[in-house]
Amino acid sequence: MMSYDENPQVDPDDDEEVGVLDNGSYEPDVVPVFFLSDSTGISAETMGNALLIQFPDVRFERTLMPFISSIEEARDVVARLDAVLDSSVRTPLVFATAASDEVRLELLKTRCEVIDFFGLHMERVESILDAHGVHAAARLHGVGDIKRYNSRMQAVEYTIEHDDGQSVRSLEKADVILVAPSRCGKTPTAMYLALQHGLFVANYPIVDEDLQTNELPRPVRHLRDRCFGLMTTAARLSAVRQERRPGSQYASLEQCTFELRRTESMFRQHRLPIADSSTKSVEELATIILQRLKTMKPSGTPSSTSTPRSQR
Repeated sequence: MMSYDENPQVDPDDDEEVGVLDNGSYEPDVVPVFFLSDSTGISAETMGNALLIQFPDVRFERTLMPFISSIEEARDVVARLDAVLDSSVRTPLVFATAASDEVRLELLKTRCEVIDFFGLHMERVESILDAHGVHAAARLHGVGDIKRYNSRMQAVEYTIEHDDGQSVRSLEKADVILVAPSRCGKTPTAMYLALQHGLFVANYPIVDEDLQTNELPRPVRHLRDRCFGLMTTAARLSAVRQERRPGSQYASLEQCTFELRRTESMFRQHRLPIADSSTKSVEELATIILQRLKTMKPSGTPSSTSTPRSQR
């Protein structure tokens, strides 16, 4: 069933006003953007935003319209898009990834400009492969291959259990172990790797007692070849910790500088691969880790390889 998500992927704490007026129309300098899909709309958002981010001086008002599953729903969407076109100063942008031919063709009847990612590329891919695609919705972000889906869910469960050193049980099953001081981005990176790539990820915090020597924390010491270090800047770490415990020694610039200096020394002594989380998104960190996993040789039980379980 179709539903609307106004302003998707926008930080709710952002102070910038949304560009929609009380009467439902758009402010003159705002470009209405719509992401259409007969599935989740994740692909339309991802590819559309990859283009929109190249225009930092333009204000966009984004609306996600997923699960457009019938011709009737597609007609309702077209009516809404055309109404926005008639009432807006700026021409709306529409990004679509509808795989169903009947839904896609109906959506293309709008008078708005549509960037049809599926239609633009599917015919060429079919020509190269000399095969006809199934043109079915929900094959990328749906359940799809049940074995791979279940494997990803197992990865998520494992990663939640092994978040922030909560459990050291079955650490040898981890594909990678993220090691870093508190608030360096271990948890979101671990969850992204599990959910998106099916990796079994543990993450372990570096605490004060670990900083007395250059040895890795005891629970992960025998799994050094699976450890991956995350670092950040002292200023960034202090700012993040201030949000959690304002005015504390834990959040002070001095403490953060000390922890990062000692942690870096530890990582370098054990030749751990390191990524800086201060200027990289979770997606970028995950990509760096995945690329490095291809060259990392796991120690201990040979259950971990560079190929995520969800793809085996």
